[in-house]
Amino acid sequence: MIPAGEVSVAGVLAGDRRILAKTITLLESSRPCDQDEAQAIIQRLLPHTGKAIRLGITGVPGVGKSSFIESLGMLLVGQGRRVAVLAVDPSSIRSGGSILADKTRMERLSTDGRAFIRPSPSGGTLGGVARKTRETMLVCEAAGFDVIIVETVGIGQSETTVASMVDFFLVLMLAGAGDQLQGIKKGFLEFADALAINKADGDNVERAGIARKDYETALHLLRPASPNWSPPVVTCSARERTGIEEIWEIVRNHREAMTRSGELADRRRLQSLAWMWSLVEEGLKDRFHSSREVQRSLPEVLRSVESGEVPPPAAACRLLGLLDAKTES
Repeated sequence: MIPAGEVSVAGVLAGDRRILAKTITLLESSRPCDQDEAQAIIQRLLPHTGKAIRLGITGVPGVGKSSFIESLGMLLVGQGRRVAVLAVDPSSIRSGGSILADKTRMERLSTDGRAFIRPSPSGGTLGGVARKTRETMLVCEAAGFDVIIVETVGIGQSETTVASMVDFFLVLMLAGAGDQLQGIKKGFLEFADALAINKADGDNVERAGIARKDYETALHLLRPASPNWSPPVVTCSARERTGIEEIWEIVRNHREAMTRSGELADRRRLQSLAWMWSLVEEGLKDRFHSSREVQRSLPEVLRSVESGEVPPPAAACRLLGLLDAKTES
């Protein structure tokens, strides 16, 4: 009998969509045995990854991210590319499942055989980015998808997380919605490789043009994140499918500039290290909360802090000391 891991590796490399979906489900599992198998699969697939364009897309709720992604995705599959969309939904507090239905919001793209849409609940992760998004990106690359799009819910703190796992970070904005200063305040511009004013159609065309000039002025006041790239600002309409080709051309130009300068390779190396440290932090947090010694002492420590008998720093040291004692033993 062929081991399950071998079936997954062979199926993913062959582009089998059913096995691809099952492999991603395995990645998302929290069971230790599933995690061991998932890591073994990732290790086998790693030599077949790294060639895709990794594109992160964020923006305020209501900006039209899903409509934009569908328009961009249809353009790309029309050019013969294979597109994987990792759409991270906010999780239901009660069920832990996805609230939004990404496939119903991308009806045309979801039925195209050259596209793969994977809605994943965020699991309450800060910024709405699933913990396993990076692993899922690698599996999709190994399956032959040459453009990986990561969509976030855009709830305010996902920008750094998305930017740390993609090659190009696109921020979608609205015109005439009072979000210009809000966008700058949240730090969108610091991480953006390009800004696109969406819904530039109908009566909104003039407002979109004004917003574009405002953002161009704002960008000039900031130091570019890369010495090899100045983030452009464009307008587009996902509904009318205008400006989409221009944005894809910007992504391609950015790719060429980053590859030519060597910055793309440097960025990916740094992203791998950042990913490793984030996993270390998550692992330590999980071990802390699963420690029996910590769980036994936690109620008493919490009461002592709430009553003011013990200062928070001392309480934290005590709890961490319990974890250290377990590690040494």
